[in-house]
Amino acid sequence: MTQTHINIAMLAHVDAGKTTLSEALLYKSGSIRKAGRVDNKDAFLDTNEMERNRGITIFSKQAVFSHGGCEFTLLDTPGHVDFSAEMERTLQVLDYAVLIISGADGVQGHTRTLWRLLARYDIPTFIFVNKMDQQGTDHDALLNDLKQHLHENCVDFGRTQDTDYGMYELTPEQLENIAVCEEDILETYLETGIVEDRDIARLIVQRKIFPCYFGSALKEKGVKDFWNGVQKYTAEPKRPTEFGAKVFKIARDEQGNRLTYMKITGGSLKVKTLLSSNSNGQSLPGRKAEEAAWEEKADQIRLYSGAKYELTSEAEAGTVCAVTGLTRTYPGEGLGIEQESELPILEPVLNYQIILPDDCDPHQMLQKLRQLEEEEPQLHILWDSQFSEIHAQLMGEVQIEILKKLIWDRFHVAVEFGAGSIV
Repeated sequence: MTQTHINIAMLAHVDAGKTTLSEALLYKSGSIRKAGRVDNKDAFLDTNEMERNRGITIFSKQAVFSHGGCEFTLLDTPGHVDFSAEMERTLQVLDYAVLIISGADGVQGHTRTLWRLLARYDIPTFIFVNKMDQQGTDHDALLNDLKQHLHENCVDFGRTQDTDYGMYELTPEQLENIAVCEEDILETYLETGIVEDRDIARLIVQRKIFPCYFGSALKEKGVKDFWNGVQKYTAEPKRPTEFGAKVFKIARDEQGNRLTYMKITGGSLKVKTLLSSNSNGQSLPGRKAEEAAWEEKADQIRLYSGAKYELTSEAEAGTVCAVTGLTRTYPGEGLGIEQESELPILEPVLNYQIILPDDCDPHQMLQKLRQLEEEEPQLHILWDSQFSEIHAQLMGEVQIEILKKLIWDRFHVAVEFGAGSIV
């Protein structure tokens, strides 16, 4: 029997506790023996040295685990606004999202940006209000904040008793709050006092309701109820039988192998399958027609979980995997029946000159920086022939510091950045 696949991502404003909640879920599912801490630099999903040192997520990661007969791919995305393009690319491959909000801060500016993106990509969303153990947090005020700034159909799905053991049923008040979100369900509820689980699941998929849970990821309060709710009210979308895949990320492993991260959206992908572009020789944005058309073999199919991976001979629809052997793919590309994605909304706002050491050949460095541009297309690496300068577009200071470290680690070149100008 084919296993059910559900891809779900964690999204949040920086410091809301996104990675901590991911660790708690992986621990409760039995995937890891101990929940790591960002503070202790041992989080399972913070696989990069820069992430561990800074205590922030910079690159999207995934963890695969099975629970209740379903295989989940949990995607952890950057929360810092400087890396929001990486987060937005991940939205293209989701079935569901979890938006984490700090109970100490409520809905913030970047939270509203995330909410607009979730609406744009039409992603069913659960909400976990974290850090409720902190002094001064007010459940009712926070729920009102969600209804006012996100959506009026944010409904409290959490239990009212302060316990975290065993399954629980929604209260009549909670069922009524759900039922009023759709007229047909309200009529049935007034007659029977029942709202069926399948109807709740449908309302979530249609983004007519947004289940809200309150707790503390660090102290593992409310996490079990939240995860029980996710399992109970999610279902795998119907997937086409014809092959399709969506590329959402390009990266390189420690040996320098180019990895094309993709979600198989239909059919399946087998090792050594000959893949080709969908460009039909047409010119794509920023690419010449002859560069756009390609045909290459999928050498390996890797299923990553944290820093480790397993090889598989076939990836079925719903699987998120990394494929080696492809040299021409790019984020947002559609393969098979999939079309190319629209360009991300979140674009860099500042343009910087990359200042090279005197003994560094700028043309050679330009080719090396093109590698990084493959992984982060929003860099928009440009060659200014008039002044023989290399320029890049960036979101802010934190991204500059990360990029300098990345260039040094990858190419052993110490670069500096000039003063930024508005794009």
